[in-house]
Amino acid sequence: MQFPKPLIPGTLVRRYKRFLADVTLESGETITAHCANPGAMTGLADPGIPVWLSLSDDPKRKLKYSLEVVQVDDGAGPCCVGINTSHPNRIVEAAIGAGAIPQLAGYETMRREVRYGTNSRIDLLLESEGRPPCYVEVKNVHLVRQTALAEFPDSVTARGAKHLAELAKMAQSGARAVMFYLVQRGDCADFQLAADIDPAYAQAFAAARDAGVEAICYACNVSPEAILLGGPVPLRV
Repeated sequence: MQFPKPLIPGTLVRRYKRFLADVTLESGETITAHCANPGAMTGLADPGIPVWLSLSDDPKRKLKYSLEVVQVDDGAGPCCVGINTSHPNRIVEAAIGAGAIPQLAGYETMRREVRYGTNSRIDLLLESEGRPPCYVEVKNVHLVRQTALAEFPDSVTARGAKHLAELAKMAQSGARAVMFYLVQRGDCADFQLAADIDPAYAQAFAAARDAGVEAICYACNVSPEAILLGGPVPLRV
């Protein structure tokens, strides 16, 4: 995913009320940006870190700036991290379409936001004649508490546990069900669940795996110019 326009550099002043961030631009002006991330953003919202913003031309938007990328160092050197949780679905969709994810290759059609289960929508539904449908749920990952180890979730997510239960039902019905974890950073060698943060999610994950749900994890190469799919990341179970 290439950013359509150059991002604007700045320095984070604070992130607050979940969806707001104050940033000082290189001009010295301090603006308030939209932060499209409902999670805790542990380690990614420290005052003083370098950040990059997109600027919208939409006259209806109250906040013209959006926080897109932050730079941190969790022991493996400076690393850019994508924090906009609206991007992972598009990144994975584009990668599947380009044949960049072998585990999800070979399907004839791909649809987004298809209704299924109990008042749920699957992120991506892959279909081919003669093959079971493949339900793909995408989750954004950016939490790092140990050097080179990505974790999910960074806060309690009852919605995430519900998605796992819905995928388990699809797998039990004969469909293929995949939980896809996209790490929006490139400094992680392994991935695991943050069971101490959300034990219920970890339990739901174990039950889903027992039901036949697959788990796939990929990293990203993140820069102020683009967020591109990287390589697979091993899952610690």
